[in-house]
Amino acid sequence: MTAADRGSAQDVVLLVFALLAPVPWLVMHGAGDEAFPAAAVAGASGLAILGAAFLLSWAVELAEHDIPQSLALLILALVSVLPEYAVDLAFAVKAAHDPAWLPYPIANMTGANRLLIGFGWAAVVLLACRRGKTTMLAIPQHHRLEIRFLLIATLYSLFIPLSGTLSLFDAAVLLSLFFWYAYSAAQGNSGEVDLVGPAIWIDARTGNSSRRVVVVVGLVYAAAAIIQAAEPFASSLVALGSDYAIDEFILVQWVAPLASESPEFLVALMFAWRNKGALGLGALISSKVNQWTLLVGALPIAYAIALGRPEGLPLDDRQTQELWLTSAQSMLATLLICNFGFSRMEAILLAVLFAIQLVFPSAEVRIAFAALYFGLVAGLLAFSPHRRAALIAVLKPER
Repeated sequence: MTAADRGSAQDVVLLVFALLAPVPWLVMHGAGDEAFPAAAVAGASGLAILGAAFLLSWAVELAEHDIPQSLALLILALVSVLPEYAVDLAFAVKAAHDPAWLPYPIANMTGANRLLIGFGWAAVVLLACRRGKTTMLAIPQHHRLEIRFLLIATLYSLFIPLSGTLSLFDAAVLLSLFFWYAYSAAQGNSGEVDLVGPAIWIDARTGNSSRRVVVVVGLVYAAAAIIQAAEPFASSLVALGSDYAIDEFILVQWVAPLASESPEFLVALMFAWRNKGALGLGALISSKVNQWTLLVGALPIAYAIALGRPEGLPLDDRQTQELWLTSAQSMLATLLICNFGFSRMEAILLAVLFAIQLVFPSAEVRIAFAALYFGLVAGLLAFSPHRRAALIAVLKPER
């Protein structure tokens, strides 16, 4: 069997897995999931989200044939994290009906954001550098758009904890940033379609019409699975924490995002393995912009609608600390990539800092690491004229 045949066989296996992964949950849900223990619900619904997320990623990759590449990258990043959005919005709705759930929307959102940079970005850069036998991953200039909007969103995020509420005004600002970003991305030109995994196998066996049918069916099936699984998955994680004396905040912050975002990470890593690390990193940068604008902005809106009155999502001390830490990490990461290069040592720095604060989830550690991130940003800006110039240049609109 040739390498191409082995790759094709693996693609078919992965495609079959993704198609079948939601089935146990759909059957369980149809039979009445209330009768099953929390562990079974969490496992089946989490598996459904995992399979559906893979299907979403492949469907949007195939859609690159018909839309501008920059817009396709945005949609790929957006749809890839749709499971994360569904789970987090489920937490926000439940928080409106039960104050005991108030910590969880911010927990899930901050965990997803920090995981994306501390694990996702770092892993793609390290793999790309290893495959390319280099110490630096060059970021193409056309990713200036994503970096600019990430910088603007990060700068705005610094003001959110000051009010003690993730407000509807914050939602308006962040959603405006997202739609501005989406409009700008839609102005891009079509480029070469670059597929990975089962998307290649499907593309080779379909024409334009049948490919579009596959895209639509895949999106509908995956979306249905996610809609059915998001709320039970969120609830079962909290119930598991209660049953086994595990901190529910930790489960919501790290386990839920890991399950919902793992397909996106794997797609980016597959690009890096194929010596297309810049493309993989570009997708993850776009995902960060989406999460930092659309996801954060949607939370207070979902909360207010479920609550029945125009109120923002209140923040307690822990949530405020988590937001400061997430903003600080985002600020450092954005500063590191604004010169359109991401070195192996910079990726290791982000990964190590993330791993340490992940292992020691105390208030003192959160505050210390937020201060450390901000200190590194201040040091780089103070002592590196090149970094200052690059940061300013990113903010300048393209002509």
